[in-house]
Amino acid sequence: MRIVIAGGHGQIALRLERLLHARGDEVAGIVRRAEQAADLRAAGAEPIVCDLESTSPDVLATHLRGADAAVFAAGAGPGSGAARKDSVDRAACALFADAAEAAGVRRFLVVSALGARDAPAPTGSGSVFAAYLYAKAAADADVQARAGLDWTILRPGQLTNGPGTGLVTLAESTGGGAITRDDVAAVLAALLDEPRTAGRTLDLIGGVVPVDKAVAALTG
Repeated sequence: MRIVIAGGHGQIALRLERLLHARGDEVAGIVRRAEQAADLRAAGAEPIVCDLESTSPDVLATHLRGADAAVFAAGAGPGSGAARKDSVDRAACALFADAAEAAGVRRFLVVSALGARDAPAPTGSGSVFAAYLYAKAAADADVQARAGLDWTILRPGQLTNGPGTGLVTLAESTGGGAITRDDVAAVLAALLDEPRTAGRTLDLIGGVVPVDKAVAALTG
């Protein structure tokens, strides 16, 4: 399987690239800066330098042609303001979805956020976190409306850097909680193998169910 990951230098993306490469998949990661390429190669992924905030769907589609799946794992990151939450977390996701449709890549995964489920519209308070959640919610809604994609949206809880446990709670609604980035990557890899999860929007937090069983339970 060939998988193209937007936001290929992100913490979850690098973990996912290592997992996919280790199991024999062909992986490419889209990055904004050429100096990030070495980290992707070390993870077993082909680096593609392309700025999601300035490219076009047609150009981006050339990088997606021939792929079996696409994963949107990009984000503006800490320290960015509300404007970049919109341009990356929302607009770049829509752009990546446009490109996937143009390239004929139907399987499409999105790394969203647990708080996007009930994100309120911005009120002018200047809260960057509120802008982030609203951008994620808007991106999710855009993808959910696309008949041309076999999409799955994953909404992890609070992200931590501890070692993965391989044990999760994965459901349409989980309540609040934390999840390691290792475990998010493991769930994404499992979702890529299960096309019957298409059309699902799923919350993810730490739990007691092994990742493979948690994904299998969604289709039982």
